[in-house]
Amino acid sequence: MSYAPTATRSRPGFGLLVVVYLVAGGIIAATHHYWSNLHNIKQIVSALLATVLWPLILVGINLHIH
Repeated sequence: MSYAPTATRSRPGFGLLVVVYLVAGGIIAATHHYWSNLHNIKQIVSALLATVLWPLILVGINLHIH
């Protein structure tokens, strides 16, 4: 008696490229002082935006929310 092979599904999750992108964003945001002195929600949102939108930091756009 043989059984039909089951279909394998890929596991949902982060790809390696997404992880590398976010790590690079975290490093660049930290070197531009977005992750220092997180005392209010504006600074936290600025740090998160800087981590996700880090290419904008490299071209000189300031993502600090005032």
